[in-house]
Amino acid sequence: MAPRKTSTTKPAVKKRVARATKKETPASAPSRPAKSAFRMGTWITLVLFLAMIGAAVYLNQNPLQTDENAEATTAPASEPVIAFDSASIVMSLEVQPAEGNAVKVQRDANKVWSVTEPTAGAADQGLAEAAESQLKALTLDTEIEGDASIFGLDAPAYTIRVTFEDGSKATLEVGDPTPTNSGFYARLNNKMYIISNGIEALTNLVTAPPFVATAAPEVTPTP
Repeated sequence: MAPRKTSTTKPAVKKRVARATKKETPASAPSRPAKSAFRMGTWITLVLFLAMIGAAVYLNQNPLQTDENAEATTAPASEPVIAFDSASIVMSLEVQPAEGNAVKVQRDANKVWSVTEPTAGAADQGLAEAAESQLKALTLDTEIEGDASIFGLDAPAYTIRVTFEDGSKATLEVGDPTPTNSGFYARLNNKMYIISNGIEALTNLVTAPPFVATAAPEVTPTP
């Protein structure tokens, strides 16, 4: 019996073709710029807010000056200084003009006034006392600095010399009037000042010395 032939044919091998399963990604859209955290309007608002806070802090530390506290924060003006000691007794007072004769009144041992210059004569006691009172009322309103010639003190218009009971002496020089004619420039103890009261009452002694008024002579009627 012939042997059975066995089939040697191999079964066909199926090849699997691997297909790539790639996901198609859509075309990306153009990239947009990232939005900033703060837009321009936000920055402006923030700046204004910070400015308001700063202003509030400043005003809290530096309150505005109102009419109610104006007087408290304004430095008081300095008071005028009396030129001569009001308690001192004047024994002689002389007013010398730049041109012309000086006028001088003087007290004697009994404190009685008399005129010694330009000519000797009895003095009106009331007028002499008024001159002394006016001298003691002079006030040095403002101290000034500069060239004496600017104020007319290089060649004073009047020189007032005073002698007191204790023997002390003082010299007050009077220069030009101020631009507003509210006072005069003056020099006392090598310092220059503005004096706004009383100078003319003393300088007027030059033109009107305090003599005692003489009685008019009696007129005898002609028969």
